[in-house]
Amino acid sequence: MTLFHFTGIKGAGMSSLAQILHDSENEVQGSDVEKWFFTEDPLHERKITVLKFDENNIKSGMTIIAGNAFPDSHPELIRAKELGLEIIRYHDFLGKYMEKFISVGVTGSHGKTSTTGLLAHVLSGHSPTSYLIGDGTGSGPADSEYFVFEACEYKRHFLAYEPDYAIMTNIDFDHPDYFKDLADVMDAFGEMALRVKKALIACGDDRHLQKIQANVPVLYYGFEESNDFAAKNIIKTVEGSTFDVFVRNEFYHKFTIPLAGDHAILNSLGVIVLCHYEGVIASTIQERLSTFHGVKRRFTVMEIADRIIVDDYAHHPTEIQATLQSAQQKYPEREIVAIFQPHTFTRTAALLDEFAESLSTADHIYLCDIFGSAREKVGNLTINDLVDKIPGAKHLDLDDNKSLESHGNAVYLFMGAGDVQKYMSSFKSYLDREETV
Repeated sequence: MTLFHFTGIKGAGMSSLAQILHDSENEVQGSDVEKWFFTEDPLHERKITVLKFDENNIKSGMTIIAGNAFPDSHPELIRAKELGLEIIRYHDFLGKYMEKFISVGVTGSHGKTSTTGLLAHVLSGHSPTSYLIGDGTGSGPADSEYFVFEACEYKRHFLAYEPDYAIMTNIDFDHPDYFKDLADVMDAFGEMALRVKKALIACGDDRHLQKIQANVPVLYYGFEESNDFAAKNIIKTVEGSTFDVFVRNEFYHKFTIPLAGDHAILNSLGVIVLCHYEGVIASTIQERLSTFHGVKRRFTVMEIADRIIVDDYAHHPTEIQATLQSAQQKYPEREIVAIFQPHTFTRTAALLDEFAESLSTADHIYLCDIFGSAREKVGNLTINDLVDKIPGAKHLDLDDNKSLESHGNAVYLFMGAGDVQKYMSSFKSYLDREETV
């Protein structure tokens, strides 16, 4: 049996793929930096060996799956080449692997992870389903009929895939360290659309997706009546949302979801369209929708000392807006405190005004130092450039928990794709200490 070695196994997609291969009875190990990442917990639960990077990890007989973040000059990859081993990049391996299933790629500038998680959960109630989610979650039942995966547009990696279906949630300008402008992003999604083999499911409320062209049927979903699948008669409560779905203006079914925000309704609609196309009965869809509790770091709620603390991956103005809307629907009686850490200097610089506008609907705003990421350590601006654009916003130091505590029983939204969780952990520890005094 081949031993698959993952160079960079703690990466979100890499961890998920390692879990899938392990579950489907392959021998798997991997290596990475020693620092803890939440994506490694499922690996340890499966007793998958996780080593620190070392060229001596590489042995004859292995197949090497290389994370996209690591260059060909990485010591492990150099050693593998010396031994004449097969080295496959993550996205190339995934593209080949999915050919044995009915494959569904979920892509878009925002909402990929949440929609992938929801689709995997719903489809699993219909038929065995393998899935790869961008929060580091993967599963590979041996008898899977479907393969649901998150398809990332960064560096056009999703062009390695030719899925049977694709769900496209939206198109927005992001990853300015790679894409030149919105037209460049649209070009990438246009190329992806042409690789889909059975049907493309797209949010018709997104004006950019309205321009998408494919060689297969394009099914549009959204709030507007012109969509093939439209959500109408929407009722929002603190418990979630209820809406009627009309298929080409004919009533199909009433659905209730335990999730807040317009984006949650749209994500659910995309899933409903795919399931309807694949013949999943409405009652099964509803039962699975009602038991979905979200994915990691997407509006993950904790309560400490009568304060609601939310951990969320939002790192783009559109995502911040959606997270704030969810909080306002779910907790209408509480103040909303936004604690945001920008991710990458290029994104912060390119979208500075949009960040300021999206954060402004919070009652109180705290901004953490910019997280540079592995791709760019420094930039030409600081967090104060964003602070200056938002009236009343404050720069938050890591140990300044008293300022946050002063807002009492508010909802504290810790948002960002970097290490904003260290600010959240510091605040939680502070509240725990205060409670025991």
